[in-house]
Amino acid sequence: MTKLFIFPCNGNAMEALDCIGGDFELIGFVDDDSEKQGKKQFGFTIFSRQVIAKYPEAKILAVPGNPSSYMRRKDLIESLGINAERFVRLIHPSASVSPAAQIGHNVLIMAGVVITGNAKIGKHVCILPNSVIHHDVEVEDYTLIGSNVTIAGYTKIGKNCYVGSGSSIINNIEVGDNTLVGLGTNVIHSFPPNSKIVGNPARQI
Repeated sequence: MTKLFIFPCNGNAMEALDCIGGDFELIGFVDDDSEKQGKKQFGFTIFSRQVIAKYPEAKILAVPGNPSSYMRRKDLIESLGINAERFVRLIHPSASVSPAAQIGHNVLIMAGVVITGNAKIGKHVCILPNSVIHHDVEVEDYTLIGSNVTIAGYTKIGKNCYVGSGSSIINNIEVGDNTLVGLGTNVIHSFPPNSKIVGNPARQI
């Protein structure tokens, strides 16, 4: 089996445990918080970054980010300083991903997710449980998609966005880079980069 580390030890990492199949052996978590290092979570040790160099054959799943820190995802992942080949793609067995879809590296697709048609999922993307991404949708690099999100066809979600759980995004629109979509938001028109939007219908805050 291929050895695997998950970075950091956060909520996304906890949920990723359910997506690890028989091809991988989880060695432990990697985290920058010195108070976590040396302790265990779900029976797995939490290491410092030094362990990444100690196991050069191991793969990495990097899943930092939440609504308050998603803007730092790109910098955190790049700071690991590893080649793209070391990143892994984890897809839960219950997810339904079309053979025509394009999926980048360092992507986590959780239970119940449906990705249809020729959707494009960039690199370093997390998609939480039970979200549906329809045909001709593009989700760009470093974006986080919450649970129970629906994104209709021909829509583009920019780089480094956070789409809160329970949100719905209409077809044929664009959500610009670095945008935060709040929980349960109903997005019915396009928004520019660096937006923060909430409500039904969505509005800037």
